[in-house]
Amino acid sequence: MESEKFLREALLEIEEWEKDQKSIWFWEKIGRIPFKILDKITPSFIQKKIGLMLDELGNFIQNGGNYLTNDKLIIKNVDNHYPDQKIQSINDIQQVPLSVMDHVSEELKKTRRNAATAQGATTGIGGIFTLAIDIPILLGMTLKTLQEIAITYGYDPSDRKERIFIVKCLQFTSADIVGKQAILNELSSYYKEENEPKEMIAQLQGWREVVYSYRDSFGWKKLFQMVPVAGIIFGAFTNRSMMHDIAETGIMLYRKRRIHERLNDMAKEE
Repeated sequence: MESEKFLREALLEIEEWEKDQKSIWFWEKIGRIPFKILDKITPSFIQKKIGLMLDELGNFIQNGGNYLTNDKLIIKNVDNHYPDQKIQSINDIQQVPLSVMDHVSEELKKTRRNAATAQGATTGIGGIFTLAIDIPILLGMTLKTLQEIAITYGYDPSDRKERIFIVKCLQFTSADIVGKQAILNELSSYYKEENEPKEMIAQLQGWREVVYSYRDSFGWKKLFQMVPVAGIIFGAFTNRSMMHDIAETGIMLYRKRRIHERLNDMAKEE
């Protein structure tokens, strides 16, 4: 497989990416201003959709809800990219070279980003009322994308622990500087091969910020959808940007876990 030097260099790349996440904090704050201004005129049906998202995320953590993805399609995709070994299960993927995992996950990111772009443009046509459609579709798309990335790196999203990790990835994408650092600290238990991340369930009480950050991101959409053409363009742009950030977060954090596990295996063999 990979050498220890290669894995440690890859780990340094991920840690540099984690540091770079701090630079977007200012723009995140600005991006939430329009919604805070327009919050009082938000129709009740939009607020109800936000409440449903809270319930759906809770169901996803507990049992996967309606969002569990088809692992066979991802397994087949990895198998097509790695003819040296027959890949029939998620456990088989764990032995695949990191370069293959990276390639498949990058393809997934591109495909999902394009799908989110088209979906954002479509819901941008109908103005504020189509936001009620946009919210659950985008949530489902992000959850399925993160599950597919998990499988690509050899982790099973049918495991409740992995679904918690996925929601943590969503939290990380939505959080400010302080929140991002806290989440990275919380996820450190996953890299130490602990059977159950300590107090992870209690820490997940903050997952509601994921939903509210979705709500805040629709502030810009609401503002620009008052102009028909701008609503289409900005809907496509914001959905594309959101999906890119979420997929990138999933790739980096799952990649980090796989690297840590391989380094741990090397240490045990010495």
